[in-house]
Amino acid sequence: MRIWIDLTNSPHVNFFEHMIRELQLDHEVLLTCRPLANTIDLLELCGFSYHVVGKHYGQNKIKKIAGFILRVLQLFWFLRNKGIDVSISHSSFYSPLVSRLLGIRSIYLNDNEHAEGNRISFIFADKIMVPEFLDVEKVKKQWAKKEKIIRYPGVKEGVYLWSYKPTISNSNNSGNGKTKKTIFIRPEPWAAQYYRGERNFIDELLIGIKDKYKIILLPRGKVQEKHYRQVKFSGIVVPEKSISLADIMSNCDLFIGAGGTMTREAAVLGIPTISIYQDELLDVDRYLIDKGFMTHKKDVDAEFVMNFLEQMDKRPPDKQLLDKGKEAYELIKNTLLSADYTD
Repeated sequence: MRIWIDLTNSPHVNFFEHMIRELQLDHEVLLTCRPLANTIDLLELCGFSYHVVGKHYGQNKIKKIAGFILRVLQLFWFLRNKGIDVSISHSSFYSPLVSRLLGIRSIYLNDNEHAEGNRISFIFADKIMVPEFLDVEKVKKQWAKKEKIIRYPGVKEGVYLWSYKPTISNSNNSGNGKTKKTIFIRPEPWAAQYYRGERNFIDELLIGIKDKYKIILLPRGKVQEKHYRQVKFSGIVVPEKSISLADIMSNCDLFIGAGGTMTREAAVLGIPTISIYQDELLDVDRYLIDKGFMTHKKDVDAEFVMNFLEQMDKRPPDKQLLDKGKEAYELIKNTLLSADYTD
């Protein structure tokens, strides 16, 4: 079977990595992507072959619409003679429509009920898969037919974190005999269509804690990287290349995230986690907050971070969420390989 996976953002690489490797044992897997955030860096890190098709067009609505149409045509033209049998994607608004144009079956996954692009994807997808903690009524309001919807157990992050293997963490010696705690920080998604929160709101926090802890900031693309390389942020580590999930989580004492996926990854894996997301929370975020896996606070300052670190310690990954994740993984894979796609 020839399977097409469109990876439109960096979290999708981690999501599909294990499945891609398993599928490649018996099937041909063709990967397409666009140069957004750390997507290509992570594909290189995984050693996957991929094809870059199109680009990201920023937050301007007119440019987004025009860019969407253009990339649909580019993908169709690229794939038309590839003999693809089925497609699967997470949050690729292009994949279901291109699949329909190609006359192939498609599976579309999403856990963001605020993403406007869901509407067109829900119309053209053959199967729609969402986490159990996302209100299915919100999915229906975005034009998804009830008979297409499959709810998988747990949260999206569990689908791939169940197979996560931690690496041995490195010691971060400060030079005075003590070890500085390491804080990883993921800024807000400037270019995301769904994000309407503030920008650069963590600058003051970073300046307030950069001399007390080892701060590793994970930028979303070159523009953010340039912003956080300014002199006022000296002392903060801004990696030149993407870091693997295992390396991040194994060396992380606290994760502060202004976005979604990476913040939830830390929470599921038992890392003390603060979400500082400025926009309306997703249903899956509310679940993790209600269960105590992470804390949500928009206006975090240096004092809050110091007190939080004193009170919170790492804990083992949540077994229930990981068990559900493995079950969800098998459900998604079996749905992909199933021939029964009739509505």
